[in-house]
Amino acid sequence: MNYLRPLLPYLLGLILVLSTQKFLNIGLINALGQLTLFTFVVCIPIWKTGRMSYVDIGWPWGLVLLGTISFLYSDGYWLRSALISSMVILVGLRMGFGALKLWQAGYLEREFPRYQYQRIVWKEEGKSNTQFALQVDAISQGMANASFLALPILITASNTNESFVLLEFIGMGIWLLALIFESVADFQKLLFLRSMKKAKKYNQVCNIGLWKYCRHPNYFAEWMVWNGIIVLAIPSFLGLGAMEISFLNSELSNILWVLVGIGMIYASRMMYITLVYTTGAIPSEHFSAIKREGYAEYQQSTNRFFPGPKRNI
Repeated sequence: MNYLRPLLPYLLGLILVLSTQKFLNIGLINALGQLTLFTFVVCIPIWKTGRMSYVDIGWPWGLVLLGTISFLYSDGYWLRSALISSMVILVGLRMGFGALKLWQAGYLEREFPRYQYQRIVWKEEGKSNTQFALQVDAISQGMANASFLALPILITASNTNESFVLLEFIGMGIWLLALIFESVADFQKLLFLRSMKKAKKYNQVCNIGLWKYCRHPNYFAEWMVWNGIIVLAIPSFLGLGAMEISFLNSELSNILWVLVGIGMIYASRMMYITLVYTTGAIPSEHFSAIKREGYAEYQQSTNRFFPGPKRNI
């Protein structure tokens, strides 16, 4: 049971999606699609190599699949459906092509540090079967695409209203600014690494540009990308009648409607936990603190996740 615990929240989220009359068919198509994609792109390569890094290919391309299925099978207003589908597809393509470039360059031949950190956590948790733990973690990320991350996409794409409200534009604005923020942060780090390589200076602390204001501006921006998508989905959720999404009687339909809303909002917390604790900030910093001179000082003077002014130390 200790091994399967990471799957439980996503299993509940998937059950929630498939419990609704509104999203049963499209949710099932997406779940089967994610299962197929992760089986061949992630789980089998992990089984053969013992490396978790293939998740970095499977997860973003799973988002592309989610956006495509949402557009093809949703029954909402075509323009809103096209917008939300394009937004999640673009997020997936940006990271997906980046992951493929890393794969072609041979970087997936060794395990990424954040996934090496997972093995340390598993050892502390008493998990000795590393191969099984790898598969569980990989499957959980595929299930995220089929459950909580799917909810705001499916809800928005199901909205038949042909007019847009202010909150939807605010959500799209948050998404766009966050995507630009993330792209700038990634580009700044790429330039930094290239300049350090040219100068033959290795294991240096990247503290330029956006990286002066927090240690992981790319992770913060990715979290805000999803917050923008959730904000965009709120009007569609509020306009979605309880009886419209459920097979059940009115009282139980209201309960299910509330649970769907909670699940949609929970996507934000899920992404925060993932980006900070599971495969993001804390795992990557474990090794940075060991190999990068001056990183401890950087940690003391610079916020970890939320951008802010440098602290005096």
